[in-house]
Amino acid sequence: MPLPTPMLTPDTAEAALQRVVVFFEQLQPADVARLADIYTADALFKDPFNEVQGVPAIARIFSHMFDALDAPRFVITQQVQQGAQCFVTWDFLFAMPQRQGGQTLTIRGASHLVLREEQGAWRVAVHRDYWDAAEELYEKLPVLGSLMRWLKRRANR
Repeated sequence: MPLPTPMLTPDTAEAALQRVVVFFEQLQPADVARLADIYTADALFKDPFNEVQGVPAIARIFSHMFDALDAPRFVITQQVQQGAQCFVTWDFLFAMPQRQGGQTLTIRGASHLVLREEQGAWRVAVHRDYWDAAEELYEKLPVLGSLMRWLKRRANR
């Protein structure tokens, strides 16, 4: 008597978001090669410094992140999903190699993700990061930080 065939659970947008969250929270340099498991081939990616399309271009951004920063990692703090529309908030922790003491810095931000189903699998088709580069990055840099904090105080008067 043949064994019963296990029922395959169809991929869902909810399951895809959980895969994305786990992927980014566990992201290591070797995982950049697996971005096609997470993104559609024509995915759009935009953050305060980049706007690219396609997995190879997205992979270059994440490869550069690992090359330029010490111990970069994401901590997903919240997630909201309505169908294919997803919004996650995160903390990005890293150290700057040239900074004395290797102090861990944190950037707090959010990502709007749009999922798309292709051939039974849901992947990210649009990834838009939102974070304040002035407050979260420039103000933390030694020379530029002083200028940014001065400009902020001046603008708030």
